[in-house]
Amino acid sequence: MDLNLKGRHALVCGASQGIGLATARALADLGADVTLLARREERLRELAAALPASSGQAHGWISADAADTERLRAQVEALVAGKPVHILVNNSGGPPPGTIHGTDVAAFEAAYRQHLLANHVLAEAVIPGMERDGYGRIVNVISTSVKEPIKGLGVSNTTRWAVASWAKTLATELAPKGITVNNVLPGSTETPRIEQIIDTTAGKTGRSREDVFATMVAEIPMGRFAKPEETADAIAFLCSPAAAYITGVNLPVDGGRTRSL
Repeated sequence: MDLNLKGRHALVCGASQGIGLATARALADLGADVTLLARREERLRELAAALPASSGQAHGWISADAADTERLRAQVEALVAGKPVHILVNNSGGPPPGTIHGTDVAAFEAAYRQHLLANHVLAEAVIPGMERDGYGRIVNVISTSVKEPIKGLGVSNTTRWAVASWAKTLATELAPKGITVNNVLPGSTETPRIEQIIDTTAGKTGRSREDVFATMVAEIPMGRFAKPEETADAIAFLCSPAAAYITGVNLPVDGGRTRSL
């Protein structure tokens, strides 16, 4: 199985923690040059310096806010002008929990900008280089809510579906060029995002954090939350040469929690 990414350049978003950071490390382990993208400049500098580089890779970072799409576009266009990106991992923290009813329109606009529009801006910036070099992988880290809406995540459910539809359409358009576009759908994973959901649920219901946690774990057939590295390994596979004939799919990495096919 060909998992070798030596000579490939990966841009990983949301790479300062959680699934994004684990993905950056997994891709570097496979030989890719990795550029980390997130907001915290000092942390990115430290993390880039610590990435695996056994193949002599040159890693880097971009301090950017996904919500500022115009500046994001300029920063990534500057990056690819000197070093084309062959692998794009779109990943960003989810919108705050809450119901759809009673949510202000501004919350939807902000979520669409941070997720759908940012993903589109990044893809548009890197696709020309993928076409020139004959290698392209785009993986969007979304949520199992693409298959089954999750209670209490109204804005997130809506936004994730929009991203999934965008990705499926793009996958069809880019398939003749050998560029794949896939979505990885994490379930409950040991990240700051899941802590936010637990805290919000506990605060709104008056239940203890321990009770909320136990209820969430009970819904997972494997009986535990995922580790970020387990999701990252699925992403890294989809970025590899071995996954060249897989495109347009939604891959749950959720320990069996999603009941739909």
